[in-house]
Amino acid sequence: MAGAHFPAAALFLLLAAAALRSIPPASAAVGVNWGTLQSHKLSPPVVVNLLRDNKIGKVKLFDADPQILGALRGSRIEVMVGIPNEMLAALGSSPAAADSWVAHNVSRYTVKGGVDIRYVAVGNEPFLASYQGKYQPFVLPALANLQQSLSRANLAGFVKLVVPCNADAYEGPTPSQGTFRPELAPVISELAAFLSSNGSPFVVNIYPFLSLYQSADFPQDYAFFSGSTHSVTDGQSLYSNAFDGNFDTLVAALARIGYGQLPVIVGEVGWPTEGGGAAANLSAARAFNQGLVNHILSGKGTPLRPNSPPVDVYLFSLLDEDQKNVLPGNFERHWGIFSFDGQTKYPLNLGRGKLRNAEKVNYLPARWCVADPSKEILFSGGGGGGGAAAHLERACSAADCTTLLYGGSCNGIGEEGNVSYAFNSFYQLQRQEEKSCDFDGLGIVTFLDPSVGACRFLVGLSDSSCSCGLCGVFCSIWAMSVWAYFAFRLSGYA
Repeated sequence: MAGAHFPAAALFLLLAAAALRSIPPASAAVGVNWGTLQSHKLSPPVVVNLLRDNKIGKVKLFDADPQILGALRGSRIEVMVGIPNEMLAALGSSPAAADSWVAHNVSRYTVKGGVDIRYVAVGNEPFLASYQGKYQPFVLPALANLQQSLSRANLAGFVKLVVPCNADAYEGPTPSQGTFRPELAPVISELAAFLSSNGSPFVVNIYPFLSLYQSADFPQDYAFFSGSTHSVTDGQSLYSNAFDGNFDTLVAALARIGYGQLPVIVGEVGWPTEGGGAAANLSAARAFNQGLVNHILSGKGTPLRPNSPPVDVYLFSLLDEDQKNVLPGNFERHWGIFSFDGQTKYPLNLGRGKLRNAEKVNYLPARWCVADPSKEILFSGGGGGGGAAAHLERACSAADCTTLLYGGSCNGIGEEGNVSYAFNSFYQLQRQEEKSCDFDGLGIVTFLDPSVGACRFLVGLSDSSCSCGLCGVFCSIWAMSVWAYFAFRLSGYA
């Protein structure tokens, strides 16, 4: 890769550049993905206020949750709603199902003072290689039916259908030699024709982190935006970062099928803060995301699309999601630029000043469950018997303990610290239910924050409307005061 020169690509580069000349310079915008795979969820109004306070004007959803869409009413935030892959077959086989989906998830919100829905994401990476074609037959039929439904609802000119694709849909030894996977070329050609004819962009998810995480030979500095000693020379073009190289591989692949002018949105891109070995940490996440934002907002574009950056770029993601599948890696639960409760994890400027924390967050009372220091913590008993190890395993089978593992912020706090962290994670997951801190007498509730350095012992979020850490206390006092007032009135003393 380093310093390679590929003169055979020069002719194609010239042809591709000529095909792309008519693409006008664009002003890209940075939005965020709002995922909801969390055991502790911020209320949608709090998240919408978080977006507005940080002047984030675009958000991408993975479904069409009515509570979230309701909270977005009147916010003027541009929205991409999502349709899960599992719904594609039904929508592709039934125009009536498509009509119903559009009516319930688009039309009802696109009214004056409603939700500014700009895109509908039909599936999420449905062509992913690991799906082995499971969803591929349903994508185009679903698009056709949904497009007709939007037309019947007089929304086709405003709401555009897109299909977010994983970067594994294309490949190439250099960017200019990009091609779609042979088995995908026919369906991608039809998809590109559909997108072009309806004024929709191509949406792709790009993750330089995964390239680094999955290959020991991948140059670390090539994943970032501060210059690389492993730049790739491709004809007359020089690539100093993986994002540009990946993006232009897609551009070249689109040009090969006759759609080199198709606008492109980057639907997901980001960097996790832990759970991915030495490369996943706060410093790396800040360096990548800030470098990306600066690069996009500069309007510089890429070698194949100079002065024409992606239409939009959506950071992945807004919040950490502790219920995501960790089969790809523990990092899956730590992509957020904010923690689960809307607190900034590191300084980041999205072009409108430093990030601000969420306000009016409804926490449970400030108490934690830890290993009782007066009890002897025995780690015998194995995974299926008694002992602290068994309780730790059971707690972590339900709650998120990925921060305890290699590359996590709580890795290295010791055995008793691990037990306390696991106990507390389970206790908060159970909304601080008293018996959930028993663990055969090994657990005890404390009002002293047991967090150690960068290892944060969380306090869960409340489902109630109280908005302070002492919510339970104040609500109890309020209830007792009201009861006492009416009791006093009924007794005849007032």
